[in-house]
Amino acid sequence: MGKKIIVAGGGHGGITAGMLLSKNGFDVTVYEKNSRDNMGHDWTDIFDKKGFTAIGLPVPPQEMYKLKHDMTFYGPQMNTALVQHTPEDQLEIQMERRDIYSYIINAAEEAGVKFVFGCAVEAPILFGNRVVGIKTADGDKYADLVIDACGMYSPVRSKLPESLGIQNNSIDYEQFYVYRAFFNKTAEVEDVNKFKVLMLHQNKLGITWIATEEETTDVLIGRFKKFDMDEVNATIDTLRKDNPSIGTEIKRGGQFVNIPVRQPLGVLVADGYAAIGDSAFMTVPVIGSGIANSFKASKVLADAVINDKDGAYSAESLWAYQTGFYKILGNGLAPLAAVKLMLTRLEEGELDYIFDNGILNADDMTIGADDTNLASMLGGMSPADIKIKLTGLINNKVILKKVVRMGLELVRATVVTGAMPKTYNRKAVLKWVKSYNNCFKH
Repeated sequence: MGKKIIVAGGGHGGITAGMLLSKNGFDVTVYEKNSRDNMGHDWTDIFDKKGFTAIGLPVPPQEMYKLKHDMTFYGPQMNTALVQHTPEDQLEIQMERRDIYSYIINAAEEAGVKFVFGCAVEAPILFGNRVVGIKTADGDKYADLVIDACGMYSPVRSKLPESLGIQNNSIDYEQFYVYRAFFNKTAEVEDVNKFKVLMLHQNKLGITWIATEEETTDVLIGRFKKFDMDEVNATIDTLRKDNPSIGTEIKRGGQFVNIPVRQPLGVLVADGYAAIGDSAFMTVPVIGSGIANSFKASKVLADAVINDKDGAYSAESLWAYQTGFYKILGNGLAPLAAVKLMLTRLEEGELDYIFDNGILNADDMTIGADDTNLASMLGGMSPADIKIKLTGLINNKVILKKVVRMGLELVRATVVTGAMPKTYNRKAVLKWVKSYNNCFKH
């Protein structure tokens, strides 16, 4: 077989996988529905800058990004503030999404990747169970391998046959409905309040953040249920009472976007097909950040394709991508979905109890760039911390029961994820992925 690669959609991981493959002699074309000037949302993204070095790109010039502020977390009643204290070498960067796209697209084009903008991907083209191309608004396009970077609602993944074992769509509590806008800044705030995160704000299932920047105030409202502009306006009016930095003029943003917040896709590959980025749900389940993960996954995918000397790009040969991704990221990300599920089960007053009684503290909320699993996030707890947490849980049997349930689900997810077949056998994979998906039902 040949070396013709299609990247369906302009997701970050798809573009950088294409860049790495093009550098190694592959013929790569990216088909993207948006224009080049309209790639990405009109906002900043927070991620680990080491994602760039993982794919052999230098970190962008310092004038293109800034270091993220430590966040201050509050429960619904705002009784207790949990202030992060992230070491400087663990701070993630904050960078304009359009600058990220411009940077990686330029690098990909220099490597020989071709881009077809303004061309919507509509569906996969199948020959039996093999993906042999994509249907687009400009006609059918064929390739030896299709890399699916179309995002959470990918028209490629969603139309694959069930027999491949690839979950077509997300379900309840696996996506975040987000509204984000940057308002004119009308007041300065103390450092501890520059990035406030309100959890279960107004007892709604989700978060709200207020990030005061040099010239604007960034407001994000994220929930597990759909909401409309009437609710947005009412929420922001309430926020202004305690946050005088939020002006009334929207400088940019002001749009709704959906973000995956779930475990990674159980099966990433099929004959002639590999999913990456949001198409494969590679975000951190409790945060929603996935750019650095996509970059790191693109290196694993490119290596698997390059190492397929027969050029078959079958599920069997691409399974090295699946196992490689789970080894470096997926095995840590999947159990975090159990933590997210516990948060969705909390009733009114329970999160405040958790904050006020030290069951969660500032150390627990301090997540650095290298923290990609629960062990790294919660590592280093002192005996005194453990005693405080246990005392708080023992004194509230309802929350204790929910934490125990979370622990059991976390162990189950860890065990099942670790039992993924080492080599591809469709019968074994289908049996395993059924168990994997069952770990995360709400």
